[in-house]
Amino acid sequence: MKEQQYRNPVPTVDIIIETGDGTRKGIVLIKRKNPPLGWAIPGGFVDYGETLEHAAVREALEETSLHVELVRQFHTYSDPSRDPRLHTVTTVFIAKAAGKPVGMDDAAEAEIFGRGEIPVNMAFDHASILDDYFSGRGDTVRQILLNV
Repeated sequence: MKEQQYRNPVPTVDIIIETGDGTRKGIVLIKRKNPPLGWAIPGGFVDYGETLEHAAVREALEETSLHVELVRQFHTYSDPSRDPRLHTVTTVFIAKAAGKPVGMDDAAEAEIFGRGEIPVNMAFDHASILDDYFSGRGDTVRQILLNV
């Protein structure tokens, strides 16, 4: 009897990092080194045996050099076309951090952006995720930190 093979979505995490480096407040975005190119919310694949929360903290550190504190889980996005490489399901976390981000790992750059400064060339469905975040689906911590 032939063994049935299953195709399943791949779990990922994305982290909206609210921060300030002393001179400006905003959220951290990374400029991707690898396709799909563009600016993105820091994040990546969940490793086997890893919790979503651990993956979020690890990915934030690997891509931005920032040690984050997770504030809360924001939302899960599952549109099969959200990642052109394969079907992923991402859980987005809101986190806070202090300091200046530095692009590392697969991030060519990492910068702080205010609400009105978000680049137009966003990768994946990250522009839509940020629209949800800035439109009020966030919480009072976001409103306090970013004065929105």
